[in-house]
Amino acid sequence: MTVPAASSEPAVVVGPEPLTPKQVHAVARHDAPVELDDAAKRRITTAREHVDRLAAGARPAYGISTGFGALAVQSIPQDKRADLQRSLVRSHAAGAGERVEVEVVRAMMLLRLRTIATGRTGVTLGTAEALAGLLNAGVTPVVHTYGSLGCSGDLAPLSAVALALIGEGEVVTSSGHTVAAADALASAGIAPVRLAEKEGLALTNGTEGMLGMLVLVLVDLGRLLDTADLTAAMSVEALLGTDRVFADDLQFLRPHQGQAVSAARMSALLAGSAIVASHRGDDCPRVQDAYSLRCAPQVHGAARDTLEHARMVAGRELASAIDNPVVLDDGRVESNGNFHGAPLGYVLDFLAVPVADLASMAERRTDRMLDVARSSGLPPFLADDPGVDSGHMIAQYTQAALVSELKRLAVPASVDSVPSSAMQEDHVSMGWSAARKLRTAIDGLTTVLAVEFLTAARALDLRSPLRPAPATEAAVAVLRKRVAGAGPDRHLAPEIAAAAEVVRGGEVHEAVAPYLPPEL
Repeated sequence: MTVPAASSEPAVVVGPEPLTPKQVHAVARHDAPVELDDAAKRRITTAREHVDRLAAGARPAYGISTGFGALAVQSIPQDKRADLQRSLVRSHAAGAGERVEVEVVRAMMLLRLRTIATGRTGVTLGTAEALAGLLNAGVTPVVHTYGSLGCSGDLAPLSAVALALIGEGEVVTSSGHTVAAADALASAGIAPVRLAEKEGLALTNGTEGMLGMLVLVLVDLGRLLDTADLTAAMSVEALLGTDRVFADDLQFLRPHQGQAVSAARMSALLAGSAIVASHRGDDCPRVQDAYSLRCAPQVHGAARDTLEHARMVAGRELASAIDNPVVLDDGRVESNGNFHGAPLGYVLDFLAVPVADLASMAERRTDRMLDVARSSGLPPFLADDPGVDSGHMIAQYTQAALVSELKRLAVPASVDSVPSSAMQEDHVSMGWSAARKLRTAIDGLTTVLAVEFLTAARALDLRSPLRPAPATEAAVAVLRKRVAGAGPDRHLAPEIAAAAEVVRGGEVHEAVAPYLPPEL
């Protein structure tokens, strides 16, 4: 009997239909339980019957009665086929490097289970139920960073999952301990799987690792784009910038949807600001704000539109059944190239570009608030006692270091290809690598925005007695629960970490939501 992982989330029902990003998020990050629906069980059983018929026949069938990759010409006798599948899993579980995050592995497991549920892979129902059992027991196979070329699927990562299913390798339990897979399966009441023809191949020949990371990034980057609009609005306010450039009629002249959304959000966030109103009259000598302020909706909006493209690609992938060979409705088992990761690799690389650019623009706004020559009356580096205190001087250094790193991470992985498998796999996507570096980039952008949040909040405090907009004031209040206001220098690293936690969480977005139009 499988022991369910403790979770308050409702069960995610896995069937032939696509999963939603929300469902993937619930299982990957909140340990929602999973269950196979009846339609999935019927499809899995029917597909297996097709595979069994081919296995019993005399005609060679790839992955069923032959070897794999460059060894596909080798015919395997019936009494060796179970050994073939087990050997494939053991040999392909050849990863190295740091461990992949539990949330990524859980997303990958869920998505592979859904592909199996389409009835296109030929996996037995017992194996599918064992995979669901691992998820529900909170048993996560140890997967390593390196080993996938993003072609023939995420071979080494998925093989590590398959290895755990047969009771080998290591896993992480729901309590965070690393134990032998055999012991974890026994504790969870899951019998180790004995792989039949094609099952080893079907468990490993998918792009679910890349897709899982993309789906998680969709959630994270969507939140960070909202955060960037907020911190940019706070910086505009703190630097005595204008909100007139965010007007709807100006955005209409260049009708990009993302730009219109970001501009409308920034206008709403700045509505009612006494600071903005204080310099809105005809006597204000400033004609134009710097690009990092004035063009924020254009940059943030382009990132939003790129994210929408990524959502479209993810939606198509979530509706896909990736395997090679694949079982068709008429019983044919056909080789194909759907396992190639190019569609995912490209979009994962695309997203790394706006992530770097968002961070670069945020760093420029932060630097402007710290420079007494450009900050419109704020003290040097926002220091309490300039000279004695350094204020946020070195926080900007941290931003600059991260921005430089993010530019390097924006170099695409998918333009590379290292041939493998004796030139059978002579062009690969490197999509897994694109996903790994994008996750690192998301962490970097989080910290860069956290520093802007800290700095802009301090600058708004220093504009007192003028009060900021109700929305930005609410955002500052959320931060002040974790970080004190302006004063003499303090240990700044914990404050940056605390601000980053605020950015990652939803509290600040909940605080400003009442000030935004419902459609935003």
